[in-house]
Amino acid sequence: MTPPMKLGAVIITMGNRPDELRALLDSVTAQHGDRIEVVVVGNGAPVPDVPAGVRTVELPENLGIPGGRNVGIEAFGTRGADVDALLFLDDDGLLPNRDTAELCRQAFAADPKLGIVTFRIADPDTGATQRRHVPRLRAADPMRSSRVTTFLGGANAVRTKVIAEVGPLPEDFFYAHEETDLAWRALDAGWMIDYRADLVLNHPTTAPSRHAVYHRMVARNRVWLARRNLPAPLVPLYPGVWLLLTLVRRPSAPALKAWFGGFGEGWTTPCGPRRPMKWRTVWRLTRLGRPPVI
Repeated sequence: MTPPMKLGAVIITMGNRPDELRALLDSVTAQHGDRIEVVVVGNGAPVPDVPAGVRTVELPENLGIPGGRNVGIEAFGTRGADVDALLFLDDDGLLPNRDTAELCRQAFAADPKLGIVTFRIADPDTGATQRRHVPRLRAADPMRSSRVTTFLGGANAVRTKVIAEVGPLPEDFFYAHEETDLAWRALDAGWMIDYRADLVLNHPTTAPSRHAVYHRMVARNRVWLARRNLPAPLVPLYPGVWLLLTLVRRPSAPALKAWFGGFGEGWTTPCGPRRPMKWRTVWRLTRLGRPPVI
């Protein structure tokens, strides 16, 4: 018999939500099946008290979300080789159901080409799922599971073979769109991504713009995404479409100024190695409902 998949979990924290972190750790411990080894990364901050058996890494500076998660990956061996899959969970989230880990194991075991599973994020009080947390264009029904083209950074499980094959998260992104960069590389390598509405992470409803760097980094990183990953004819189209969408949404003057600053930065600063996806991957993204121009 094939042994059950070995799971680990990576949680990054700024040390400012100790009660939420403890509740999340308790919900991971409560999962059915084999024990999940957990690493908590203090991203430029001390790690609050954690239960016995939880490993911690404290970084002297904030490396951003992808940088912190990459440190957590390496805590499980080179590119996570000590485990079969890693859960990436926000430190103020909570797994309300005890079968989430087992359902992840079953999903990966049933589909050898399934590389990433993204969970449904639900408000703990209302049960509502924000539209932005459904990673597809047709997001009106968050209870519908489907194949998708990206995933949610703090509520997912990634097969470590994917990381070994295509590399980790892009650390220079710091915040925003690092998941899509990894998703596009995974899809280009032949892996698939599933959104599973039955796998739930409770998380308070928030606005991404609460982060001071949101508008600048969203704009910069969209340009970097295109420059790093798209065939040359599509490189100007993807950020061009998002430029138009941003103007249609009519952000405030300070937000728009920050956005244009990031947009310019995306074109004038190094974006990391360029590995344009194959045209058949462009077609696959299109068939999945999200061509890489939006």
